[in-house]
Amino acid sequence: MSDTFDNLGLSRETLGALRRARFTQPTPIQQQAIPPALAGRDVIGCAATGTGKTAAYVLPLVERLAGKKGTLALVLAPTRELVQQIAEPVRFFAEPRRLTHATVIGGEDMGAQVNALKTLPSFVIATPGRLVDLMENTAIRFPHLEALVLDEADRMLDMGFLPQLERIVAHLPRRRQTLLFSATLGPDVTRFAKSRLYKPVRLEVTRSGTPAERAEQRLYFLRPEEKTPLLLTLLAQDSATALVFTRAKERVDKVQRALQRAGHRTAVLHADRTQNQRKQAMEGFRNGTYRCLVATDIAARGLDVEDVGHVINYDLPHAAEDYVHRIGRTARAAASGVASTFATTREGQVITRIEHLMRSEIPRVQVPREDPVFKEAWEAFLAAQKDPGPPQKDHGQSKRAPDLAPGRHARSHGKRRS
Repeated sequence: MSDTFDNLGLSRETLGALRRARFTQPTPIQQQAIPPALAGRDVIGCAATGTGKTAAYVLPLVERLAGKKGTLALVLAPTRELVQQIAEPVRFFAEPRRLTHATVIGGEDMGAQVNALKTLPSFVIATPGRLVDLMENTAIRFPHLEALVLDEADRMLDMGFLPQLERIVAHLPRRRQTLLFSATLGPDVTRFAKSRLYKPVRLEVTRSGTPAERAEQRLYFLRPEEKTPLLLTLLAQDSATALVFTRAKERVDKVQRALQRAGHRTAVLHADRTQNQRKQAMEGFRNGTYRCLVATDIAARGLDVEDVGHVINYDLPHAAEDYVHRIGRTARAAASGVASTFATTREGQVITRIEHLMRSEIPRVQVPREDPVFKEAWEAFLAAQKDPGPPQKDHGQSKRAPDLAPGRHARSHGKRRS
């Protein structure tokens, strides 16, 4: 394999663009995927998050489409954030070759997107749901399409996009190049690829389920009520940017309030946020306005930040595969980082599934209960339990109780929250 881009068959123009982008040498997935993609072959590429999959298909497509007119490439991705992330290298590498692009995502003006598609951009980068809406409501088609890219295919299937993908593919030319990239190759992805790709070149540069090798993983077993004290302690121990994952959007808002009370600049990202709010949160996290970003798994694959120093799994994910995608947000490219995971003793089976997927054990670390920050947060929690304050109209819920106190909704909702 070549350790430079010079021997991959790329043109002088693309090599110059790579130098301007300060791409010094190809990643393994780029080394293996670019030559067959340049040759027009179908490709299945499996590589961990953050290993350069986007450039592995953008570069050969730019080469193949240069000098041609019309909409010839369709890139599908699971989230708005990932679509916008993909658009950046497309813009950088394609525009100098007089290739245009349009993004199609929910939360933005549908009329403007229809008008953009009518200009026949070279690349269309879309989420499946919004693209199906446009195709059904405005009869937009891609009769001359030459290439279809399915980015983060496993995530799209996990999110239930199979019906939309089937509808989209049904309206595309059968004679086309299809490039499928995924962080894992489970049975669903394999079945889909078998029915949609023609004699694909299969590449698996990292074992499915293997996270970024440079991420230092830590597993803390603790009580549910110790999660916030531990979170505050970890943030006090270094100044790295932190991406905090919770299981549900309600938990996101509660964790954000706890962090803000402790003086941490924090943004949130979940499904109920508007597109403008998502954009502001992402940009603020990238440029340092916010040190912390608290998110549900919507951000596990759609976030492109160069130096996320610490990924913290405040709650375990629903699926073991999502653990891999979460911690892949740190230690990207040549960077290093830390991935800390909080788990209760009742969640041992979830940890077992994660470790089985990765084929390795997550190192156990003791909860630093003697740390002054932990002690202070824990004492504040205990004080709130002893003196919850006067009864409130919301079923006796105390405004003085910490947002993340365990069981605070038990009487009003009958649910136990971990």
